[in-house]
Amino acid sequence: MLKIKSARVITTSPGRNFITLKIETEDGTFGLGDATLNGRELAVASYLQDHIIPCLIGRDAHQIEDIWQYLYKGAYWRRGPVTMSAIAAVDMALWDIKAKVAGLPLYQLLGGACREGNLVYAHANGESIEETLSEAKKYIALGYRAVRLQCGVPGLSSTYGVSKDKARYEPADADLPTENTWSTEKYLRIVPQLFAAAREELGWDIHLLHDAHHRMTPIEAARLAKDLEPYRLFWLEDAVPAENQANFRLIRQHSTTPLAVGEVFNSIWDCKQLIEEQLIDYIRATVVHAGGITHLRRIANLAALYNVRTGCHGATDLSPVTMAAALHFGLSIPNFGIQEYMHHTDETNAVFPHGYSFSDGYLHPGNSPGLGVDIDEDMAKEFPYKRAFLPVNRLEDGGMHDW
Repeated sequence: MLKIKSARVITTSPGRNFITLKIETEDGTFGLGDATLNGRELAVASYLQDHIIPCLIGRDAHQIEDIWQYLYKGAYWRRGPVTMSAIAAVDMALWDIKAKVAGLPLYQLLGGACREGNLVYAHANGESIEETLSEAKKYIALGYRAVRLQCGVPGLSSTYGVSKDKARYEPADADLPTENTWSTEKYLRIVPQLFAAAREELGWDIHLLHDAHHRMTPIEAARLAKDLEPYRLFWLEDAVPAENQANFRLIRQHSTTPLAVGEVFNSIWDCKQLIEEQLIDYIRATVVHAGGITHLRRIANLAALYNVRTGCHGATDLSPVTMAAALHFGLSIPNFGIQEYMHHTDETNAVFPHGYSFSDGYLHPGNSPGLGVDIDEDMAKEFPYKRAFLPVNRLEDGGMHDW
């Protein structure tokens, strides 16, 4: 038995807010878990501090599955992003501890490597098609084999995915929510032009992806997916809000463009119908928002039965702890698809020193015992929490719309 001696929440903001759980055992081993929920960080911190940590002290850190079930079934009020992000933090930290005790990188405990590395995609964006393609060429020159393309929409002052800092994208940009204006009609006109130009300039050997960010109705999404078919996208992501999973049936009826969804999912039940009816090609649930490695493995196992692959969310609102966990997870499963990879700030990388590395289009988690990520707690204190909200969207007539 390896008793949990202590657990604490570490809040830091080296360029953006992160919530980290640190669990320590009686023999001095510690594990880290990410609990960051963009724009609602302190809700998860409170859930951990006030409701979970008191229940962990004295438990056997090796009993990962039992502790997961205890925190999930024992709470009665199940699921939801706050609860599942908190459970995920515990789960990541316990897997980190178990692998450190074993003296192995985590992927070895998960069954070993199924591949040499995890294929990743970068984010290329610009105010215009030309600027977006210029950014894409920079990533291709760095060795990326897959690039997500987003460009500005003529007639709109701002567009999802287009940032001032081309090296990274942080949508949580203000102390109170920024209100943006959106037009699906204008968006639907520009996106096919973007990918026609991309294939002309970038060729056919690079994988191209696009994120619609839940902004279309099913028939609008079907039209876009059909329009994009000639350009052979790797995937079209988040075409419609996914609460109604059956919405994807209509898109499937009209197009063969591969579909991806799931970054806002927090349990296997959110994607059950999508997977079982083969309405998607990639499930994008992430380690931190979907209950940790333990639960994400269940989702991946279900997906494998239906030839659905993974594509874990990997934006900078997830700390290097989650990125490492996603890489160990992806390396160990047979139906891995691709991993989103956005670069953290230099300050974030300094607070969270890590062993994963990029080479020739692939990320590898490294071979240090555990997750291969540490936290510099003294440095973390130099970056206090700063409230930051995600934007909201309004249509041109002023009505609220999905962001």
